[in-house]
Amino acid sequence: MSESQFLELVQQMLVTIITLAMPVLGMSLSVGLLISLFQAVTQISDASLSFVPKMILVSIFIVASLPWVGDHIEAYTFELWDMIILFGKTE
Repeated sequence: MSESQFLELVQQMLVTIITLAMPVLGMSLSVGLLISLFQAVTQISDASLSFVPKMILVSIFIVASLPWVGDHIEAYTFELWDMIILFGKTE
């Protein structure tokens, strides 16, 4: 395995990680912003008001997006196995 192939593999891994993490992080950011806006409008400063709804909504979003995440991880794993077979044949 050459250095360029290794760097391409690492780059593909990082892109996959970012692709899978961004929807959850975006959802968490959106929910946090809405809850903060609600707290500012109503002047409620309870810590559990910001934590509990965010955890519930983000958990629901994670469970709902599991099929999509599983498909991406499966495709990436198959690509890795193909690369392992390819690199095993060339050396």
